[in-house]
Amino acid sequence: MKRVVPAAVAVLAMAGCSVGPDYQPRSADALGVPVSYSVPAASSPEDLTRWWGRFDDPVLGQLVEQAAAANLDVAQAVARLRQAREALVQSRADLFPSLSGTAGYSRSETLRGGGQTITLPDGTVQNVGGGGANNFSLGASAQYQLGLFGDVRGTIEASRAQYQASGFDYATTLLTVEQEVARNYVLARLYQAQLGNARASLALQDDNLEIAGFRVQAGLVSSLDREQARAQRAQTAASIPSLEQQYSAAVARLGVLTAQAPGALRPLLAVARPIPNGPAVVGTGIPADVLRQRPDVRSAERALAAAVARIGVAEAALYPNLAISGNINTRAAGVGGLLDTVTGGLFAGLTQAIFNGGRLRSQVRGQRAAADGALAAYKNTVLTALEDVENGVVALDTARQRERELTVAYDAANAAAVLSRAQYRSGLTDFTTLSQQEATLLSARNAVAQAHADAATALIQLYGALGGGWDPAVVPEAPAATATDGTR
Repeated sequence: MKRVVPAAVAVLAMAGCSVGPDYQPRSADALGVPVSYSVPAASSPEDLTRWWGRFDDPVLGQLVEQAAAANLDVAQAVARLRQAREALVQSRADLFPSLSGTAGYSRSETLRGGGQTITLPDGTVQNVGGGGANNFSLGASAQYQLGLFGDVRGTIEASRAQYQASGFDYATTLLTVEQEVARNYVLARLYQAQLGNARASLALQDDNLEIAGFRVQAGLVSSLDREQARAQRAQTAASIPSLEQQYSAAVARLGVLTAQAPGALRPLLAVARPIPNGPAVVGTGIPADVLRQRPDVRSAERALAAAVARIGVAEAALYPNLAISGNINTRAAGVGGLLDTVTGGLFAGLTQAIFNGGRLRSQVRGQRAAADGALAAYKNTVLTALEDVENGVVALDTARQRERELTVAYDAANAAAVLSRAQYRSGLTDFTTLSQQEATLLSARNAVAQAHADAATALIQLYGALGGGWDPAVVPEAPAATATDGTR
């Protein structure tokens, strides 16, 4: 006993120890985050939780919110988040002993022989059978792994970090879906605008074809004018089915993104609306803001924390492990006598790896390598986020510059087309000149629409790069389990 007691005290003292590195969050400087962006940007931050409301388009807002609530990619992300939560629950269970109980009943009967003969006081001899016997038993057992060097708590820490990373992955999926809905909505409105341009040009070209026919009949021009007018009209008419197909694809994509059939949104989008406009200025904040606002960056940080925690779990396997188990049992021939005799046992075992061919130390090195990879992935995610913001700022600025210049070009082309049409009617110019001017006008109209759509898309891209579309102040958590979880 003089040797056992000090050893037990030493073992229990080690129960508060843990091995492995302590995780320390990296600073913005350590991650290579600059003080400011290299492109002109408004440094004042904005609340971008519901950025789609800044487009002042109720249909766009309706579709984005519907996709956020019903999209099936988002639903899968929620399921993965629930899975991660249950993994954390299972890891936490190792902090407590595991208990199990048993109960049993048996009866034995003598099938042949085993009887005895007795003589009654009156001299009568009687045979008595062997009969049967009942047996009742109750038992309970408990097991507990102490995790002397922090392997249990390290596993919990890794599971908690992975659960949080899954929450940020869900937010990343949500933001991606919101942006995809907005982009496809802009495309649908762009194709509607281009279809309107094509149909307006087709109406003018029908008029030109009629005028050319009259002039040919009057002998003022050759049939070349009429054939040129017919060819131009046919080319414009041929562009309409292609635009209709692209519009249909955008509407179908919006239907699927909102967890509906591809054609479910056709009535909602049937009436043409202009391409949505966003605000003139977007507050990008400072580069360090992406560490908080971007869910993919925060997910990468949590993945790094989980990887560091697993190093401690691997190192704990190099040290002794203490397991305690106990049991209590009772057995009797009748229920009333179950508590007459109760037996119990207690066992504590200490295990230590002695030789395993270097496998355990290799696992430690492997986990350290995984942590190094997670750190590199974290830094890469941060730098990619900064790249996305700067690209978004530049794309928005250039798209708006193009839109301004193309608007000037459209005004000039429209004036030239009006003059050419009047001169052709008066016989002051040939049809080739008119055809060229009207082709230029259609191209200018479509270019303005495309530039407007590009500006809206760049703004959506910038909102996504800044981490807009969720509340960064709240760590996403799995919803409570319900009877509709698909496990009936």
